[in-house]
Amino acid sequence: MALGTLDRTPPPFFRQGTSARTKLILFAALALFLMVADARFALVQQLRAALATVLLPVQRTLLVPVEIVEGGAEYLQGLKAARTAEQEALARLTQHSVQAARMRELEAENIKLRELLELRPSFTVRTQAAQVLWQAADPYTRKLVIDRGAKQGVALGAPVVNEQGVLGQVTRLFPLSAEVTLLSDKDAAIPVLNGRTQQRAAAFGGVNDALELRFIAANADVQPGDPILTSGLDGVYPPGLAVATVQHIDRRAEGGFARVSLKTSATMDNVHHVLVLEPMSRQLPPRPDPKDALAASGGPR
Repeated sequence: MALGTLDRTPPPFFRQGTSARTKLILFAALALFLMVADARFALVQQLRAALATVLLPVQRTLLVPVEIVEGGAEYLQGLKAARTAEQEALARLTQHSVQAARMRELEAENIKLRELLELRPSFTVRTQAAQVLWQAADPYTRKLVIDRGAKQGVALGAPVVNEQGVLGQVTRLFPLSAEVTLLSDKDAAIPVLNGRTQQRAAAFGGVNDALELRFIAANADVQPGDPILTSGLDGVYPPGLAVATVQHIDRRAEGGFARVSLKTSATMDNVHHVLVLEPMSRQLPPRPDPKDALAASGGPR
């Protein structure tokens, strides 16, 4: 190839135009001019507005991921706050429920205490209120332990009642406490009186956690619903206290005696407060000394 035919023009990479410094000065001057012109004459305001309108959908689209992230974070925080508030509300609701149940229990307890206090004027014996501490651990007996003992004047054999009727009597005495055997215990017995017929009998416990009248003739005048009261003949229980109600009569029992089942007037479970009575025997006048009686009669004849 002849040398005259070769292209001697430099490649684009080596072409030189306006220098970089000149371009910088030119564009800086143009930018300064546009800023001054926009500040003085608002030449590019309409262009800026049109450009902002065109770019607004693009900006909104680009902001969607950011809004999703921020919204998700706010949702999670709100969900956590809602769960925390729900737990706090449930805790407060539970506390209020416990307080309401406690208030109902205290109200029922106050009613029973008022009924106990209203029983006091009807007794001619000395009484004192006591609180049930616990139930005896022996599963084969029905006994309670109260917080009154010999130091408070409780006597052995003292009757124990509540607002419903007779519960039992003190069978074991300690200085600061006492053990009460309930009527439903298998070893309990109490002389009673039929409030309708005035017939005397004896009620025994230990029969299916209830009472039973024993040694009642098969043709005796006993009917379901008859009130069974204390007779007062034992010198322990004051007469006329509610003991039980006749529930069922089996007149076909062997031996010529009827089997009379009783339902106790007082509920033997969930007892919290009781009244301890002074035994009737303490109100009896002291027995005279045989020597004094002999001297009063003028000596032996």
